[in-house]
Amino acid sequence: MKTFKLPNIDDEKSILKTIRIKFSTLKKVEELSKKNNLSVNRIINECIEFALENLNENDNTQNKKI
Repeated sequence: MKTFKLPNIDDEKSILKTIRIKFSTLKKVEELSKKNNLSVNRIINECIEFALENLNENDNTQNKKI
């Protein structure tokens, strides 16, 4: 698996979407945000991109029929 690295800031087209996130997860992201002078939004987007790029579809049992 690749190593997750915090991104350089660059602007990209985006869309506003409301999501729910666990409080404990948000606190960790906010800490990263402050330490690295990056927006919470940017960190969450990079985490999502990293997860999607490293998703092993063979391990995803949700998509398998029983």
